[in-house]
Amino acid sequence: MSILSFIMSVFTAISFFFNSFPALFKQVSTVEINVDTSSYGMEMPNVVDNINVWHMGTMFYDAQRNEENDVFEFVKYVQLMQCTGGTPDRDLFIDPYDTSTLTDYKFEPLIENCRGILNLGAKPHLKLGGVPIKFTSGFEMGDFDMNVYPPDDFNAYYGYIKAIAEALVKEFGLEEVKTWRFGVMTEYENEQWFMAKSRLPEDSAIAYCKLYDYTVQALLDVIGEDVFVGAHSMTVTEGLWDEEIFIRHVAEGINYANGKKGTRICFLSASFYDSRPGEFTSGYTLPETIGYLKGKAEKYGLNGLIYGIDEGRILSGNTSGKDDSQLLNRTTGYTWQAAYDARLFSQAILSGADYFSSWNYLTGSNLYGYPIISYHVAQNMAKFEGMKLLSADTMAVKTSLKVEVGNLVAVDPETGDFRAMVYNFKNDLDYKGKAEVTLNIPSADGKKYKVTQYLINDDCNYFDEWQEDRVKYNITDNCFAWSPDDPMLDNSTTLSDPKAIEIYKTELRDKYIECAKLTPTEFEVTVEEGNISLNINLEAGNVVFFEIEEV
Repeated sequence: MSILSFIMSVFTAISFFFNSFPALFKQVSTVEINVDTSSYGMEMPNVVDNINVWHMGTMFYDAQRNEENDVFEFVKYVQLMQCTGGTPDRDLFIDPYDTSTLTDYKFEPLIENCRGILNLGAKPHLKLGGVPIKFTSGFEMGDFDMNVYPPDDFNAYYGYIKAIAEALVKEFGLEEVKTWRFGVMTEYENEQWFMAKSRLPEDSAIAYCKLYDYTVQALLDVIGEDVFVGAHSMTVTEGLWDEEIFIRHVAEGINYANGKKGTRICFLSASFYDSRPGEFTSGYTLPETIGYLKGKAEKYGLNGLIYGIDEGRILSGNTSGKDDSQLLNRTTGYTWQAAYDARLFSQAILSGADYFSSWNYLTGSNLYGYPIISYHVAQNMAKFEGMKLLSADTMAVKTSLKVEVGNLVAVDPETGDFRAMVYNFKNDLDYKGKAEVTLNIPSADGKKYKVTQYLINDDCNYFDEWQEDRVKYNITDNCFAWSPDDPMLDNSTTLSDPKAIEIYKTELRDKYIECAKLTPTEFEVTVEEGNISLNINLEAGNVVFFEIEEV
């Protein structure tokens, strides 16, 4: 055999070998999803109806909807974190340091922010429980720059919360305030948010139960027995003490504020953070996080509670800015984030969560900027609200290692319309694999359906162009304060270098506004062989939503 013939035979053998294992080498997953329409499952919530705000400041004073990209089309609750105290600029007093008076109230900042939220068409979700510094002798600030110690006098604290509730009712009316949500503390078992002065777990648990009881009693005494109130724990990772202590207390313990058995509670929420892209949390998974709270609540007879995630997503990026590697928005800008979000929201719904709160959906805030990739997922996810979940049998003909091709399918029982979502996810930013998906939904032969398809990919994301432009304009990692993987280019904690900001604003921003637009496509299908059959090839990190309406 000649050398050339030998080389050609080896090349042919290698080519045959590679072509024989496409899932391994070409990273192509083939999946068939067969939907069961014979029975209906749970009613779908609007899992994206809550956003959380770190510090209200004057954010919602005279707030206006972003007409082109209106987050408040699907957001119904705005969570103002620690909005009644814990730092001098959060404490609602004329002089936060003046301990000679505990009643020099200054409630206008809270009132004006609540007014702005209502004008946006949403409802306030007020996180109470932050202890004003003048209520705590020898107060101490934790990692979040909040007073972590309880009040010296719980009755004085009760009077403060009661006065806040009275001011809100006076301004907005009792019936309106009854439609709001109230929480007590952020991550109550996290010692960087709250603990007893002894720092002991047992004392800290008692101190929080007291704080909860006195806060709730103040709300009950003003708003009434049907006030909507609950508590936010960390849960995804271990805190200073076990949440079960608190859950047992509100279910059957002696109320510290009124001496009776139990304390009103309507919801339990948690945090959920993965570490970074490619690295899941070392703590509970999202289903385990929700399951832990729900399991403990039902153990003590607390049935019918609402469960949610009050903050979360991803803590850090894979690249660091000059000051930190944290993700300001707790999301990345890569299209990969779309599949990450779709997977997480699906897990939340299937685990019984009512909502998963997010930080921001636009490049500047929830009021300013253009869409980050997460906006498109949330906007379409919200449309499932009120529909009935359908079970689906997912058959993986072939899949690459650790690839998840997940789905949600639901029906409107009154109209017979369907909605579906499919995503192609792997916890790896470098994942490039495709998913060839067939979705089969039973229907009568001959029926015609109009299908509106929303394909969330690089074509509706500016971040791929941004990566190219960073090279072109030499915008290095040091031009960012926090992780360059973050999508919020209109915030100086992300893009911080003055020269880079000028380039972005004058040369690039208008282009990115166009790049971030999602344009749906429409087509018609006719039912054959008893199924509405939809075929789509999903690139890595892509998500597709289908709206399927009978013609």
